[in-house]
Amino acid sequence: MTDASANNVTRLLQSRSFVELGARERARALLDAGSFRELLDPFDRVTSPWLPKQGIVTQADDGVVVAKGTIDGQPAVIAAIEGAFQGGSMGEVGGAKIAGALELAAEDNRNGIPTRAVLLLETGGVRLQEANLGLAAIAEIQAAIVELREHQPVIGVVAGSVGCFGGMGIAAGLCSYLVVTREARLGLNGPQVIEQEAGIDEYDASNRPFIWSLTGGEQRHASGLADSYVADDTDDIRSELQRLFAQGKPAQPRSSRHAWFLQRLADADTRTQLDAAAVRALYQGDAQ
Repeated sequence: MTDASANNVTRLLQSRSFVELGARERARALLDAGSFRELLDPFDRVTSPWLPKQGIVTQADDGVVVAKGTIDGQPAVIAAIEGAFQGGSMGEVGGAKIAGALELAAEDNRNGIPTRAVLLLETGGVRLQEANLGLAAIAEIQAAIVELREHQPVIGVVAGSVGCFGGMGIAAGLCSYLVVTREARLGLNGPQVIEQEAGIDEYDASNRPFIWSLTGGEQRHASGLADSYVADDTDDIRSELQRLFAQGKPAQPRSSRHAWFLQRLADADTRTQLDAAAVRALYQGDAQ
C-alpha cells in the first residue's frame, strides 16, 4: 500500500458521518466546543397544536432545533431540521422557531453583535397537515434570510437524502452560500410529485440514479446552484463553514442573478428528456 493510500484509509477511519447524526447532534458538532445552548428545547414543550387534531403524535421540539453559540469564535445561531420527523416538513411552530432565530440574529447585528446563521436543511417543504400556516412560516423564513444576509452570511447546508424541497428549496436558494454533499438533493417539487403530475415516462420516482443525477448534490454544485460540494464528514463541513464565513458576504447573491437563470430555462429544449450532462451544459454557460 502506498503512503497516499494509507493516508486515505486512515482519514476514512477517523471521519465521522454528518448525515448519520440527528439534528441536535449536527448543530452541536458545528458549533465551537462548549458553546452550544439550545433555545426552546424539548423541555419547553412547544409543540404543534394541529397534529393531534389529526391523530398524529407530536414531537416536543416540532422537528426543529435552534441553538446559539460560536463558530470560529464568532456569535452564531444554527437552525437544524430533523428529517426523521414528518419528513422534515415545516409547520407553524417549527417555522416560527427558524424565522424568529433569524430575525433575532438580524437584530443582534443592528445592535453591533455580528451574529451569523447556519440552516441545516433536511426538509420536504411545507407540512401538508398545517397547509397555509406552514406556507406562511416558510415565507417568514425567506424574508428573514434576505434581511439577515445584508449583515452577515447565511449558510445553508443540505447533507442527507431527505434533501431540501418545496418552499424551503427556495429558502436554500436565498442563502448567501449553499453547501451540499453527494447524498443531498435539492429541488422545488419532489420526485413523487413530478411523477404524479407528469407521469412516469417524464419522471420515474423509483429510479434513484436518475433522480440523483438531476437533483443530487454533485449535479447541483456543477450546475452553479450550490457553492460548495463536500464529503459526508463532520470535520469537513465545519471547516467549510469556517472558510465561507471568513470569506464574508458574496459580492452578488445568487437570487439577484434571477435573469441569468431564467434565460437558462428559456434555452432548454423541452421536446426531449434532459439528462445530467445536458443540464450541466445548460447551466455552465457564461454566468455574467
